[in-house]
Amino acid sequence: MRVTVFSDGSAKGNPGPGGYGTILQYIDTKGKLHELELTEGFRLTTNNRMELLGAIKGLEALKKPCDVTIISDSQYLVNAFNNGWIEGWKKKGWKKADNSEVLNKDLWQRLLLAMESHNVTFEWIKGHAGHPENERCDRLAFNSADREDLLTDEGYEAKD
Repeated sequence: MRVTVFSDGSAKGNPGPGGYGTILQYIDTKGKLHELELTEGFRLTTNNRMELLGAIKGLEALKKPCDVTIISDSQYLVNAFNNGWIEGWKKKGWKKADNSEVLNKDLWQRLLLAMESHNVTFEWIKGHAGHPENERCDRLAFNSADREDLLTDEGYEAKD
């Protein structure tokens, strides 16, 4: 099965309240489009963490191995895979070229785990450029950060 995952993240204040918005789409054998929207808000997080979490949640929602295209306006997410950053980080023990720690290691590792049973490709699109699904994801992410039942981003707040 082929699935397209559109994802976006947002944080107000960066760090601050944030959220992700994710839309999964697939077309069944009869040509019918199926969609699933996912979104959550967190009381203290960063934009990059929400960009990653949106992709993670999309992959974690899949029940069987799929061919997945993740479409995101996050160069941080897309370039990590398309430019080979992730492989370099892993080889260096999760260190960047300057030997500093890779930020958001917990989410990068969770993303790699979520990708294991799927064939995943990443595509970058320009944000806020009128792409319908990206605009929907942006609204979901932004609105989730305003909810009253915000969650705790354990991976971020544990570092305080």
